[in-house]
Amino acid sequence: MKVMQLLPELNSGGVERGTLEIARALVAQGHQSLVVSHGGRLVSQLETEGSIHLTLPIHKKSLSSLWQIRPLRKLIEQHQPDIVHVRSRVPAWLTHFALRGLPAHQRPHLISTVHGFYSVNRYSAIMTQAEKVIAVSDSVVKYITDHYKHCPPEDIVRIYRGIDPKAFPHGYQPSAQWINHQYTLFPQLENKFLICLPGRITRLKGHETLIELMERLQTDYPDIHAIVLGGADPKKKAYLDELEATIQDHGLRDKITFVGHTSEIREWLALSDIVLSLSNQAETFGRTALEALSVGTPVIGWNRGGVAEILSRLYPQGLIDVDDREALFQAVQQHIDLPQYVEPVTQFSLDEMCHQTLELYQQIIK
Repeated sequence: MKVMQLLPELNSGGVERGTLEIARALVAQGHQSLVVSHGGRLVSQLETEGSIHLTLPIHKKSLSSLWQIRPLRKLIEQHQPDIVHVRSRVPAWLTHFALRGLPAHQRPHLISTVHGFYSVNRYSAIMTQAEKVIAVSDSVVKYITDHYKHCPPEDIVRIYRGIDPKAFPHGYQPSAQWINHQYTLFPQLENKFLICLPGRITRLKGHETLIELMERLQTDYPDIHAIVLGGADPKKKAYLDELEATIQDHGLRDKITFVGHTSEIREWLALSDIVLSLSNQAETFGRTALEALSVGTPVIGWNRGGVAEILSRLYPQGLIDVDDREALFQAVQQHIDLPQYVEPVTQFSLDEMCHQTLELYQQIIK
Protein backbone atom coordinates (compact mmCIF):
# COMPACT_ATOMS: atom_id res chain seq x y z
CA MET A 1 0.00 0.00 0.00
CA LYS A 2 0.97 3.59 -0.44
CA VAL A 3 -0.58 5.91 2.18
CA MET A 4 -0.39 9.71 2.24
CA GLN A 5 -1.21 11.40 5.57
CA LEU A 6 -1.94 15.14 5.71
CA LEU A 7 -1.69 17.44 8.73
CA PRO A 8 -0.86 21.15 9.23
CA GLU A 9 2.60 20.91 10.81
CA LEU A 10 4.98 18.43 12.44
CA ASN A 11 6.00 20.11 15.68
CA SER A 12 4.36 18.54 18.72
CA GLY A 13 0.98 17.26 19.88
CA GLY A 14 -1.30 14.25 19.71
CA VAL A 15 -2.14 14.56 16.00
CA GLU A 16 1.56 14.74 15.13
CA ARG A 17 2.44 11.81 17.35
CA GLY A 18 -0.35 9.68 15.86
CA THR A 19 0.84 10.52 12.34
CA LEU A 20 4.41 9.41 13.15
CA GLU A 21 3.19 6.22 14.82
CA ILE A 22 1.11 5.16 11.80
CA ALA A 23 3.92 6.15 9.42
CA ARG A 24 6.35 3.96 11.40
CA ALA A 25 3.91 1.02 11.39
CA LEU A 26 3.41 1.31 7.62
CA VAL A 27 7.16 1.26 6.95
CA ALA A 28 7.68 -1.66 9.37
CA GLN A 29 5.20 -3.73 7.37
CA GLY A 30 6.78 -2.91 4.02
CA HIS A 31 4.24 -0.31 2.86
CA GLN A 32 5.06 3.16 1.53
CA SER A 33 4.43 6.12 3.82
CA LEU A 34 4.13 9.74 2.67
CA VAL A 35 3.34 12.69 4.92
CA VAL A 36 2.37 16.14 3.67
CA SER A 37 2.71 19.11 6.06
CA HIS A 38 4.25 22.55 6.42
CA GLY A 39 7.19 20.88 8.20
CA GLY A 40 8.49 21.21 11.74
CA ARG A 41 10.91 19.69 14.19
CA LEU A 42 9.55 16.12 13.85
CA VAL A 43 10.33 15.90 10.11
CA SER A 44 13.86 14.54 10.67
CA GLN A 45 12.51 11.76 12.91
CA LEU A 46 9.80 10.92 10.37
CA GLU A 47 12.35 10.64 7.56
CA THR A 48 14.85 8.68 9.69
CA GLU A 49 12.07 6.17 10.33
CA GLY A 50 11.61 5.58 6.60
CA SER A 51 8.78 7.90 5.47
CA ILE A 52 8.90 10.55 2.76
CA HIS A 53 7.96 14.08 3.83
CA LEU A 54 6.48 16.47 1.26
CA THR A 55 6.49 20.12 2.35
CA LEU A 56 3.41 22.18 1.52
CA PRO A 57 2.02 25.17 3.49
CA ILE A 58 -1.34 23.57 4.40
CA HIS A 59 -1.35 24.95 7.96
CA LYS A 60 -3.02 28.37 7.72
CA LYS A 61 -6.71 28.88 8.46
CA SER A 62 -6.98 31.57 5.80
CA LEU A 63 -8.24 31.95 2.24
CA SER A 64 -4.63 32.13 1.03
CA SER A 65 -4.41 28.38 1.69
CA LEU A 66 -6.66 27.82 -1.34
CA TRP A 67 -3.54 28.48 -3.47
CA GLN A 68 -2.32 25.08 -2.27
CA ILE A 69 -5.12 23.12 -3.97
CA ARG A 70 -3.31 22.82 -7.29
CA PRO A 71 0.13 21.94 -5.81
CA LEU A 72 -1.57 19.32 -3.61
CA ARG A 73 -3.39 17.84 -6.62
CA LYS A 74 -0.03 17.63 -8.42
CA LEU A 75 1.52 15.78 -5.46
CA ILE A 76 -1.36 13.29 -5.45
CA GLU A 77 -1.06 12.78 -9.24
CA GLN A 78 2.71 12.39 -8.98
CA HIS A 79 2.78 9.93 -6.06
CA GLN A 80 -0.54 8.12 -6.73
CA PRO A 81 -1.27 7.02 -3.17
CA ASP A 82 -3.86 4.30 -2.60
CA ILE A 83 -5.16 6.17 0.44
CA VAL A 84 -5.15 9.80 1.52
CA HIS A 85 -5.66 10.15 5.29
CA VAL A 86 -6.54 13.68 6.49
CA ARG A 87 -6.10 14.58 10.17
CA SER A 88 -7.10 18.25 10.35
CA ARG A 89 -9.65 20.64 8.87
CA VAL A 90 -7.58 22.86 6.54
CA PRO A 91 -5.80 19.86 4.93
CA ALA A 92 -9.20 18.11 4.67
CA TRP A 93 -10.75 21.01 2.75
CA LEU A 94 -7.73 21.33 0.44
CA THR A 95 -7.84 17.59 -0.24
CA HIS A 96 -11.60 17.81 -0.93
CA PHE A 97 -11.01 20.39 -3.69
CA ALA A 98 -7.83 18.72 -4.97
CA LEU A 99 -9.59 15.36 -5.45
CA ARG A 100 -12.55 16.99 -7.19
CA GLY A 101 -10.17 17.99 -9.98
CA LEU A 102 -9.09 14.40 -10.62
CA PRO A 103 -10.89 11.88 -12.84
CA ALA A 104 -12.81 9.36 -10.69
CA HIS A 105 -10.55 6.41 -11.60
CA GLN A 106 -7.46 8.36 -10.43
CA ARG A 107 -8.82 9.34 -7.03
CA PRO A 108 -7.33 7.63 -3.99
CA HIS A 109 -9.53 6.38 -1.15
CA LEU A 110 -10.16 9.04 1.51
CA ILE A 111 -10.01 8.50 5.28
CA SER A 112 -10.23 11.13 8.03
CA THR A 113 -9.51 11.05 11.76
CA VAL A 114 -11.56 13.23 14.08
CA HIS A 115 -9.05 14.11 16.81
CA GLY A 116 -11.03 16.87 18.54
CA PHE A 117 -14.45 18.11 19.61
CA TYR A 118 -14.39 20.83 16.96
CA SER A 119 -16.88 23.71 16.99
CA VAL A 120 -19.98 22.44 15.19
CA ASN A 121 -20.26 24.15 11.81
CA ARG A 122 -19.87 23.69 8.05
CA TYR A 123 -16.11 24.19 8.32
CA SER A 124 -15.74 21.27 10.77
CA ALA A 125 -18.21 19.04 8.90
CA ILE A 126 -15.51 18.30 6.29
CA MET A 127 -13.88 15.90 8.80
CA THR A 128 -16.95 13.66 8.56
CA GLN A 129 -17.02 13.53 4.75
CA ALA A 130 -14.69 10.64 3.99
CA GLU A 131 -15.22 7.00 3.04
CA LYS A 132 -14.30 6.03 6.60
CA VAL A 133 -14.14 8.38 9.59
CA ILE A 134 -11.89 7.31 12.46
CA ALA A 135 -13.01 8.49 15.91
CA VAL A 136 -10.35 8.37 18.66
CA SER A 137 -12.84 7.43 21.43
CA ASP A 138 -16.52 6.58 22.03
CA SER A 139 -16.99 10.21 23.13
CA VAL A 140 -15.91 11.31 19.64
CA VAL A 141 -18.27 8.76 18.02
CA LYS A 142 -21.11 10.35 20.03
CA TYR A 143 -19.99 13.87 19.04
CA ILE A 144 -20.11 12.89 15.33
CA THR A 145 -23.45 11.06 15.50
CA ASP A 146 -25.04 13.89 17.55
CA HIS A 147 -23.91 16.74 15.31
CA TYR A 148 -23.33 15.37 11.79
CA LYS A 149 -26.42 13.40 10.77
CA HIS A 150 -25.18 13.12 7.17
CA CYS A 151 -22.35 10.82 8.32
CA PRO A 152 -23.61 7.21 8.21
CA PRO A 153 -22.89 5.44 11.55
CA GLU A 154 -21.47 2.44 9.64
CA ASP A 155 -18.75 4.72 8.20
CA ILE A 156 -17.51 5.74 11.68
CA VAL A 157 -14.76 3.50 13.05
CA ARG A 158 -13.69 3.89 16.67
CA ILE A 159 -9.94 3.31 17.05
CA TYR A 160 -8.59 4.32 20.44
CA ARG A 161 -5.27 6.13 20.61
CA GLY A 162 -2.64 3.92 22.19
CA ILE A 163 0.63 4.06 24.05
CA ASP A 164 3.66 1.80 23.99
CA PRO A 165 3.67 -0.10 27.32
CA LYS A 166 7.45 -0.56 26.92
CA ALA A 167 7.84 3.24 26.97
CA PHE A 168 5.69 3.48 30.14
CA PRO A 169 6.38 0.21 31.97
CA HIS A 170 4.38 -0.72 35.06
CA GLY A 171 6.26 0.08 38.25
CA TYR A 172 8.77 2.34 36.46
CA GLN A 173 11.07 4.32 38.74
CA PRO A 174 13.26 7.22 37.60
CA SER A 175 16.99 6.82 38.28
CA ALA A 176 18.39 8.09 41.59
CA GLN A 177 20.56 10.47 39.56
CA TRP A 178 17.50 11.98 37.84
CA ILE A 179 15.60 12.33 41.15
CA ASN A 180 18.58 13.97 42.87
CA HIS A 181 18.96 16.38 39.97
CA GLN A 182 15.28 17.42 40.30
CA TYR A 183 15.71 17.88 44.06
CA THR A 184 18.67 20.17 43.32
CA LEU A 185 16.48 22.24 40.97
CA PHE A 186 13.36 22.01 43.17
CA PRO A 187 14.46 21.29 46.77
CA GLN A 188 10.89 21.97 47.95
CA LEU A 189 9.78 18.61 46.42
CA GLU A 190 11.94 16.37 48.60
CA ASN A 191 10.10 14.06 51.05
CA LYS A 192 6.70 15.34 49.88
CA PHE A 193 3.49 13.63 48.78
CA LEU A 194 3.36 14.84 45.16
CA ILE A 195 0.12 15.71 43.38
CA CYS A 196 0.72 16.24 39.65
CA LEU A 197 -1.37 18.26 37.19
CA PRO A 198 -0.02 17.72 33.66
CA GLY A 199 -0.94 19.93 30.72
CA ARG A 200 0.10 23.18 29.13
CA ILE A 201 -0.75 26.46 30.86
CA THR A 202 -4.20 27.40 29.53
CA ARG A 203 -7.54 28.18 31.17
CA LEU A 204 -8.78 24.75 30.10
CA LYS A 205 -6.62 22.54 32.27
CA GLY A 206 -8.10 23.22 35.71
CA HIS A 207 -5.27 25.06 37.46
CA GLU A 208 -7.71 27.12 39.56
CA THR A 209 -9.29 23.89 40.82
CA LEU A 210 -5.85 22.65 41.84
CA ILE A 211 -5.15 25.86 43.80
CA GLU A 212 -8.48 25.56 45.60
CA LEU A 213 -7.78 21.89 46.40
CA MET A 214 -4.29 22.63 47.78
CA GLU A 215 -5.70 25.38 49.99
CA ARG A 216 -8.11 22.87 51.57
CA LEU A 217 -5.52 20.09 51.93
CA GLN A 218 -2.63 22.08 53.39
CA THR A 219 -4.04 22.32 56.94
CA ASP A 220 -4.34 18.56 57.52
CA TYR A 221 -1.51 17.48 55.24
CA PRO A 222 1.54 19.75 55.62
CA ASP A 223 3.70 17.37 53.52
CA ILE A 224 1.73 17.62 50.28
CA HIS A 225 3.07 19.49 47.28
CA ALA A 226 1.60 20.07 43.80
CA ILE A 227 3.61 20.05 40.60
CA VAL A 228 2.30 21.54 37.36
CA LEU A 229 3.87 20.01 34.25
CA GLY A 230 3.69 21.95 31.00
CA GLY A 231 4.95 25.19 29.57
CA ALA A 232 3.20 28.49 28.95
CA ASP A 233 3.02 29.77 25.40
CA PRO A 234 4.21 33.44 25.25
CA LYS A 235 0.54 34.33 24.53
CA LYS A 236 -0.46 32.71 27.85
CA LYS A 237 2.07 34.70 29.92
CA ALA A 238 -0.69 36.90 31.37
CA TYR A 239 -2.61 33.83 32.52
CA LEU A 240 0.50 32.34 34.14
CA ASP A 241 1.09 35.63 35.98
CA GLU A 242 -2.53 35.58 37.11
CA LEU A 243 -2.14 32.02 38.47
CA GLU A 244 1.06 32.91 40.32
CA ALA A 245 -0.63 35.96 41.89
CA THR A 246 -3.55 33.76 43.05
CA ILE A 247 -1.09 31.24 44.54
CA GLN A 248 0.68 34.08 46.34
CA ASP A 249 -2.61 35.51 47.66
CA HIS A 250 -3.62 32.12 49.05
CA GLY A 251 -0.29 31.62 50.80
CA LEU A 252 0.59 28.61 48.64
CA ARG A 253 3.89 29.84 47.19
CA ASP A 254 5.79 26.97 48.87
CA LYS A 255 3.09 24.38 48.01
CA ILE A 256 2.84 24.56 44.20
CA THR A 257 5.74 24.28 41.75
CA PHE A 258 5.58 25.00 38.01
CA VAL A 259 8.07 22.63 36.39
CA GLY A 260 7.58 24.12 32.91
CA HIS A 261 7.75 22.28 29.59
CA THR A 262 9.37 18.86 29.93
CA SER A 263 10.17 15.94 27.66
CA GLU A 264 10.59 13.74 30.75
CA ILE A 265 6.88 13.16 31.27
CA ARG A 266 7.35 9.48 32.17
CA GLU A 267 9.78 10.35 34.99
CA TRP A 268 7.49 13.00 36.47
CA LEU A 269 4.39 10.79 36.27
CA ALA A 270 6.28 7.99 38.02
CA LEU A 271 7.68 10.31 40.70
CA SER A 272 4.18 11.62 41.49
CA ASP A 273 1.91 9.98 44.07
CA ILE A 274 -1.31 11.05 42.31
CA VAL A 275 -2.00 12.51 38.86
CA LEU A 276 -5.06 14.74 38.35
CA SER A 277 -7.12 15.27 35.18
CA LEU A 278 -9.24 18.39 35.77
CA SER A 279 -9.82 19.88 32.31
CA ASN A 280 -12.77 22.28 32.07
CA GLN A 281 -13.83 20.60 28.83
CA ALA A 282 -14.05 16.95 27.87
CA GLU A 283 -10.88 15.58 26.29
CA THR A 284 -11.21 13.37 23.24
CA PHE A 285 -8.83 10.77 24.63
CA GLY A 286 -6.63 11.61 27.63
CA ARG A 287 -3.25 10.18 26.78
CA THR A 288 -1.45 11.52 29.87
CA ALA A 289 -3.96 9.82 32.18
CA LEU A 290 -3.24 6.55 30.37
CA GLU A 291 0.54 7.06 30.59
CA ALA A 292 0.29 7.69 34.35
CA LEU A 293 -1.80 4.54 34.93
CA SER A 294 0.61 2.57 32.74
CA VAL A 295 3.56 3.35 35.06
CA GLY A 296 1.32 2.58 38.06
CA THR A 297 0.43 6.06 39.36
CA PRO A 298 -3.23 6.55 40.39
CA VAL A 299 -5.27 9.05 38.38
CA ILE A 300 -8.23 11.06 39.68
CA GLY A 301 -10.32 12.86 37.07
CA TRP A 302 -13.71 14.22 36.06
CA ASN A 303 -16.17 11.70 34.68
CA ARG A 304 -16.35 12.93 31.08
CA GLY A 305 -14.80 12.46 27.66
CA GLY A 306 -11.95 10.12 26.83
CA VAL A 307 -10.45 10.33 30.33
CA ALA A 308 -13.66 8.84 31.76
CA GLU A 309 -13.50 6.00 29.20
CA ILE A 310 -9.93 5.19 30.27
CA LEU A 311 -10.62 5.44 34.01
CA SER A 312 -13.85 3.43 33.90
CA ARG A 313 -11.91 0.53 32.32
CA LEU A 314 -8.61 0.78 34.18
CA TYR A 315 -9.10 2.67 37.46
CA PRO A 316 -12.80 3.31 38.23
CA GLN A 317 -12.05 4.48 41.80
CA GLY A 318 -10.39 7.55 40.20
CA LEU A 319 -13.63 8.74 38.54
CA ILE A 320 -15.46 11.65 40.18
CA ASP A 321 -18.55 13.63 39.17
CA VAL A 322 -17.74 16.59 36.94
CA ASP A 323 -16.91 19.77 38.91
CA ASP A 324 -17.74 18.11 42.27
CA ARG A 325 -15.00 19.81 44.34
CA GLU A 326 -16.04 17.98 47.51
CA ALA A 327 -15.74 14.58 45.82
CA LEU A 328 -12.32 15.61 44.44
CA PHE A 329 -11.15 16.63 47.92
CA GLN A 330 -12.36 13.36 49.45
CA ALA A 331 -10.84 11.20 46.70
CA VAL A 332 -7.44 12.88 47.09
CA GLN A 333 -7.71 12.60 50.88
CA GLN A 334 -8.38 8.84 50.61
CA HIS A 335 -5.37 8.40 48.33
CA ILE A 336 -3.11 10.27 50.78
CA ASP A 337 -4.39 8.28 53.78
CA LEU A 338 -4.23 4.93 52.01
CA PRO A 339 -1.94 4.61 48.94
CA GLN A 340 -3.68 2.73 46.12
CA TYR A 341 -2.33 0.04 43.80
CA VAL A 342 -2.87 0.36 40.04
CA GLU A 343 -3.11 -2.89 38.07
CA PRO A 344 -0.84 -3.30 35.02
CA VAL A 345 -2.50 -1.79 31.91
CA THR A 346 -3.33 -4.33 29.20
CA GLN A 347 -5.60 -2.16 27.00
CA PHE A 348 -5.11 0.91 24.77
CA SER A 349 -1.82 -0.28 23.29
CA LEU A 350 -0.02 1.41 20.43
CA ASP A 351 0.26 -1.93 18.58
CA GLU A 352 -3.51 -2.33 18.73
CA MET A 353 -4.07 1.19 17.37
CA CYS A 354 -1.62 0.66 14.48
CA HIS A 355 -2.99 -2.81 13.69
CA GLN A 356 -6.60 -1.56 13.55
CA THR A 357 -5.67 1.45 11.39
CA LEU A 358 -3.64 -0.58 8.86
CA GLU A 359 -6.41 -3.18 8.79
CA LEU A 360 -8.90 -0.41 7.92
CA TYR A 361 -6.61 0.80 5.12
CA GLN A 362 -6.45 -2.71 3.64
CA GLN A 363 -10.16 -3.24 4.02
CA ILE A 364 -10.97 0.00 2.16
CA ILE A 365 -8.59 -0.87 -0.70
CA LYS A 366 -10.17 -4.31 -1.09
